[in-house]
Amino acid sequence: MCNAVHRRQGVPEGINTGTVRALRDETIDWRFKGMPANAFGTTAGEFLAQRPQLFEAGFVGPLLTLDTAAVEHNLRTMAAWCDEHGLKLAPHGKTTMAPQLFQRQLEHGAWGITAATTSQLRVYRAFGVQRILFANELVDPQGLAWLSRELDADPDFSFCCYADSLRGVELMAAALTEHGGTRQVDVLVEFGVAGGRTGARTVSQARAVAAAVAAEPRLRLVGVSGYEGEVAHDVETSSLSAIDGYLDEFRALVVEFGEAGYFDQLDEVIVSAGGSAYFDQVAEALTRPWPEGLPVVPVLRSGGYLLHDDGFYRVRSPFGREHRLAGAESPFRPAMRIWAQVMSQPEADLALLTMGRRDVSFDQGLPEPQVVRGSDGEIRTLVADSCHVSGLADQHAFLTLTGADVRVGDWVGFGLSHPCTVLDKWTLIPVVEGDEVVDLVRTYF
Repeated sequence: MCNAVHRRQGVPEGINTGTVRALRDETIDWRFKGMPANAFGTTAGEFLAQRPQLFEAGFVGPLLTLDTAAVEHNLRTMAAWCDEHGLKLAPHGKTTMAPQLFQRQLEHGAWGITAATTSQLRVYRAFGVQRILFANELVDPQGLAWLSRELDADPDFSFCCYADSLRGVELMAAALTEHGGTRQVDVLVEFGVAGGRTGARTVSQARAVAAAVAAEPRLRLVGVSGYEGEVAHDVETSSLSAIDGYLDEFRALVVEFGEAGYFDQLDEVIVSAGGSAYFDQVAEALTRPWPEGLPVVPVLRSGGYLLHDDGFYRVRSPFGREHRLAGAESPFRPAMRIWAQVMSQPEADLALLTMGRRDVSFDQGLPEPQVVRGSDGEIRTLVADSCHVSGLADQHAFLTLTGADVRVGDWVGFGLSHPCTVLDKWTLIPVVEGDEVVDLVRTYF
């Protein structure tokens, strides 16, 4: 069942730490943009043993970095808040696709890791992730056949996925029957909203899906899932109220399924929602008392908290604004910064820098210029509104100057918005403590 995981030798806390540790044996070379040429041919571990300095080790721009203190702060803050409020956390791994960071999250008490595609699932399993919440429908016969083999090969592998249609249930059952595996696949009925993404659109549709899952011997109904982030996209009062309404329907559906006897044979019922913008409301809804005898395990899937940002989540995260539940007085800290060099200043009020759409996010806000490092090596904070990114090309950033003193050759450090569309552009990312590079994070998008 998705909520039954056992530790075993080499897989403490739900991941194979030896496989993660072996990433330090990977050779640095031309595949990894930004890396110093003088590090080519050395392993990541050998390079880090030299205690390289960010601006002296030969890195080339643009260069994304992660701040180790901010990452650690965010890990501790979220873990403590979840513990305080009786919540489990299965952070969405799509944010980073970095097994080293998965391990950190699991070490800080994460219940499991969330995935959304078969390819992501395969990455997780390559690193021995033992409990995976697949926050999506899975109807591809090849993916289901692979999953069935994984389940049969590893009795400690815990997995559950979504279903939102009768056709989906039929396809899952057919593929699993054809493959002939021995283990059932655990399923959550996904409850959605009109105009949103996946998920049954009405209570009656969700009821039909639940009945279909319960009737299939190759499947097991273990709970209900949803995603409140499709209900609203801002923090206006009306939007927050609409999310509350959705969560009330969500709760009622869980209770109805319990009364129907679907969960009678379960020790735990998984009830999961919660992105990174409204998880306070989700926590409030899912931790209210449930009917006696309904053993609900509330699971958040928030992933953006780990790196936070200087844009989308800075505004929307509950820890960046007034939120519903007490605790976590210290907000999350942005952990991402990208450095780009001024390569041209063709006009007095315009500078061009060495970063573009291939390097940074632009779907939820443009990069925010924060500091400048001049030829003297000193880092100066940029005055607010003294410059801004007015546009991005594939490999160029257009920095409009309204008072900032930057020169060709200077390095500008930018805050970024929406980590999900930053890290997918980088395969090896320096983690810094001050100017020292203390780790290299490998991603697998």
